[in-house]
Amino acid sequence: MEIREYHSSDEVGWLRCRALSFLHTAYYDNVLREKEHYKNPSIELIAIEDGIVVGLLDIEYEKEELTVCSRGSGLGGMIWHVAVHPDYQRMGIGNKLLYEAEKIAKQKGLNRLEAWTRDDQWVQNWYEKNGFNKVDSYLHVFMDGEQELKGYVQSSFPKLYPVQAFAHYVGEEKEALKKQFKRVHECVCYEKMLK
Repeated sequence: MEIREYHSSDEVGWLRCRALSFLHTAYYDNVLREKEHYKNPSIELIAIEDGIVVGLLDIEYEKEELTVCSRGSGLGGMIWHVAVHPDYQRMGIGNKLLYEAEKIAKQKGLNRLEAWTRDDQWVQNWYEKNGFNKVDSYLHVFMDGEQELKGYVQSSFPKLYPVQAFAHYVGEEKEALKKQFKRVHECVCYEKMLK
């Protein structure tokens, strides 16, 4: 297996790997048609096996404090995407990508990494096993259909009827909200200090 920098010619493989790896997670419907490009500098790595993109990791990093990350002091990097193709999971590919990314991040003067993920326990376990600490959270709330939207979302434009909505909840009544809507995910922030 080869770990190397991402090139634009890898885009289709990157998209396929990401889509397939997200299918069995809380991000199952977060499908991209183009690879994200970053406003700030980035570390973009892929793992290649048998000519296929089997893993990926993207970190956008700061040149100025708190321009990419949501917390901390010094320069940090935000892990926007980390994924391993389902046929290649449990082989240490994610760990190898993270290890290589951390080496590069340290060379660039970053003192920490930050990542936000939803409430898939196995994903959270992976972050924790790799030295990340849970430091914050809020809720992702999906509202679907007339009953869930009623009283929360409405249109002032004639004959425009909302059917779905997505919202962030940063309040204290998380359990009440979880009972109100069918699909609610805790969005968790993990942070790792780089030594």
